[in-house]
Amino acid sequence: MLNIERMVTALFKHDKNLLEMVRVERPNPTYAAMLTEQLGGPHGELKAAMQYISQSFRIKDPMIKDLFMDIASEELGHMEMVATAVNLLNGHEVDAQSVQSGHIESHVVTGLNPYLSSASGAPWTAAYVDVTGDLPADLLSNIAAEQRAKVVYEYLHRQINDRHVRRMIDFLLNREEAHNTLFREAFTKVQNTGSNMDWGVDKDARLYFNLSKPGKYFDLSSPQAPSFQNPDQTSPQN
Repeated sequence: MLNIERMVTALFKHDKNLLEMVRVERPNPTYAAMLTEQLGGPHGELKAAMQYISQSFRIKDPMIKDLFMDIASEELGHMEMVATAVNLLNGHEVDAQSVQSGHIESHVVTGLNPYLSSASGAPWTAAYVDVTGDLPADLLSNIAAEQRAKVVYEYLHRQINDRHVRRMIDFLLNREEAHNTLFREAFTKVQNTGSNMDWGVDKDARLYFNLSKPGKYFDLSSPQAPSFQNPDQTSPQN
C-alpha cells in the first residue's frame, strides 16, 4: 500500500505568485525571440533546473543535496518569469513578419506559447545537462553555469530599453550571482573530497609546457586544487 503522506510531501508545490512582478511597456516579438535563449538555451533556466535536480539524486550530504534542490526549484520559478515576459512581448496576434531576427516557431507552430529553444530556434536538449556524480566537478560546473547565465542576462539587458523588462533581468542576474556564491560556499566544504583529493601529488600534475616563444609569461611551481575565498568574508577597509 502506498504511503500517501510520504508521497505527497515529496511533490513540488506551485505558488501562483511569481518571484518578482513581470511587466512590459509594449510588445516586442523580436526581443521575445531573443529572451527565449534563457528558456531553452544551453545557459538557460530549464538547463539549470534540470542539471541541479539531476545532480542531487546521488548526493549523500543532506545539506548540499538540499541546496541543489532549493536552487533548482528557484530556477523553475525563473523559467516561469521568463516565459511570462516572452508571452507579453509576443503580443496577441501571430505575426512571423514582426520577428526581425531569431526564431519564428512561436508564430507558426506553438500559437505564441513560449518555445523551449535557444534564440535561434534550436530545441532544448538534455545534452546541455552536466552530471558526473563527482561533487567537486559538479559544483565547479554549476559555478560556471551561473556565471555564464549572468553574462547572457547582461547581454540581454543591454539590448532593450523597456524599463520593466530591464527590472526583471536585473533581478534574475542578481539571483544568478547569489546561486554562484552559494555553490562556491558549498565547494569550500568539499575541497578535499572526490576528484580534488591528492591534487598535484604526481609530477605530471606539476608540469607546465611553455610552448610559446619567445618569453615565459606563466609558470606552475606549486599547483593547488581549485578553491574560492569564503563568500561571507569581507575585505578589510584600507
